[in-house]
Amino acid sequence: MSASVSFKVPSPRGPQSVTVHYARVGHGEPLLLLHGIGHHRQVWDPVVDILATERDVISVDLPGFGTSPGLPEDLAYDLATTTAVFGAFCAAMELDRPHVVGNSLGGLIALELGREQLVRSVTALSPAGFWSEAERRYAFGVLLAMRHISRRLPLPLVEQLSRSAAGRTALTSTIYARPARRSPEAVVAETLALAGATGFDQTLRAGRTVRFADDIPGIPVTVAWGTRDRLLVRRQGVRAKQIIPRARLVRLPGCGHCPMNDDPALVARVILDGSR
Repeated sequence: MSASVSFKVPSPRGPQSVTVHYARVGHGEPLLLLHGIGHHRQVWDPVVDILATERDVISVDLPGFGTSPGLPEDLAYDLATTTAVFGAFCAAMELDRPHVVGNSLGGLIALELGREQLVRSVTALSPAGFWSEAERRYAFGVLLAMRHISRRLPLPLVEQLSRSAAGRTALTSTIYARPARRSPEAVVAETLALAGATGFDQTLRAGRTVRFADDIPGIPVTVAWGTRDRLLVRRQGVRAKQIIPRARLVRLPGCGHCPMNDDPALVARVILDGSR
C-alpha cells in the first residue's frame, strides 16, 4: 500500500517542507530501502515479500524520483541534503535507527546515513562513490544516454519492446544481467520513471565531485557487488573494502548493477544477514 509523509528539512532560508512517497509491509525490525538515480521504489519488488517475512520493510521514492515530488528550490540534490532528508524522514516515521539498504545512489546514501550513525546497519548494493574519475565519467555517460533514450521513445514503442525478451534486453541490459526476467509491466514503468524523474539532472550534477572516503565504525556494513555489473564495475567494491575495512564484501555471481531482479533469493539473504 502506497502512502506519503511530509516533514521539515533545514535550509538556508529556514525549514522547508519535503514529501516522500513510500510503501510499507511486513513485521520485525525496520528496514529502509533506497533506490538508485532515475529509478523508483518498485525496483525492490522482487525481494520485498521475502524481506517482509522477517522485517518491517519501508521502500521509498527518493525526492524527485518515482511518485515523490521534487525538493523545494532552497534545497540542493546533494549528498548532505539527501542525508538530512532521510534523517528527518526516519524521525517523522518514528523509525529509531532502522537498518538501511541502498542500491547505486541509494547505496551511497545508505553509507552516509551509517557514517552519521543514523541507522543500525548498512547494506550497500553496488554503491556509488567508489569510482575513479574515468569510471565516474563512463557511468554518468551511460546514465545520460539511458535518460535521453527513455525521453525520446514513444510509449507505444516502449510497450511493444517490453513484450519480448529481446526488447526488454534492449531497454534494460545496462542495469540487469538477466533483463528477460524483468516483467513487461515493470520495464515500462521504470522506463517512464527514468524519463519523468524531475531530480535526475540536478542529482547527477551534484554527484560529479562525490567520493566516499570515510570509515564507518560501530555498525555492521555489508557491501555487495554483482559480478556482471556493467555500470559500476566490481573492482570498486575492493576500494570500498579498503575504505571501510570492517565491512563484509559479498560477491553476487551472475548479477548486474540492480541485482534484486537477477537473483532475488541471494540478494534477500544478503540483506537479511546484513541487517541482524
